[in-house]
Amino acid sequence: MVVATADLCIEGLHVSVEGKEIVRGVDLTLRRGEVHALMGPNGSGKSTLANALMGHPRYQVTAGRLMLNGEDLLQLPANERARRGLFLAFQYPQEIPGVRVGSFLRTAVNAGREKPLSATEFHRLLLQKMKMLEMDTSFAMRYLNDGFSGGEKKRNEILQMAILQPGFAILDETDSGLDVDALRIVAGGVNKLVGPDLAVLVITHYTRILNYIQPDYVHVLLAGRIVRSGGRELANELEKQGYDWIIKEAQEAGLVAQS
Repeated sequence: MVVATADLCIEGLHVSVEGKEIVRGVDLTLRRGEVHALMGPNGSGKSTLANALMGHPRYQVTAGRLMLNGEDLLQLPANERARRGLFLAFQYPQEIPGVRVGSFLRTAVNAGREKPLSATEFHRLLLQKMKMLEMDTSFAMRYLNDGFSGGEKKRNEILQMAILQPGFAILDETDSGLDVDALRIVAGGVNKLVGPDLAVLVITHYTRILNYIQPDYVHVLLAGRIVRSGGRELANELEKQGYDWIIKEAQEAGLVAQS
């Protein structure tokens, strides 16, 4: 049972897409200052869970709760969840020609503030975060993700995270499509943001990103259920043996159906 006083509580979550149930009862507790890794083979429901948490309308929550400070965020649209401190870094960020990165970020940060930042205040904040992430300032003048490499798109997601300063960040397969150098740079940016006011959920298929972002907890999702949780050693075991052993274990325990 999820502890009610935890920062963010996912309780018994079931999610369907076009009438097909994908997530089948997920319980997960995220506390600020913690880094969690959610692993699993393709088709296990990882991205479905991420999108449902953020409120994507295509993903229908059929049961469960998402509790933050006594409020069920599932009753809120995506923009209100963001105002409460949720952030999702997309696996495939959208390209938006004609909208500059700086303009987009200023609109996004002011949407979550009672008193909007002035142009001068925002420019100061943007330069501060770009310097921290070792990004060239010309990046802010480019059109959002238009013509970006895979690494640049993911780096831009981390810049958004730095500007918005969420309490809970979900990184949906941020390592997807990145070469080793791009992965190291993006992971380094995440590590600079990790701290006592931020909880991070790293969703990944592979263990390589966890060589750069060290998780406090590792969870394995199979067929829409978390079948095992542990520490860093669980990720190390998956790296050595793959998922077959844990699939077999979950089948024997009746947690997932026999193939």
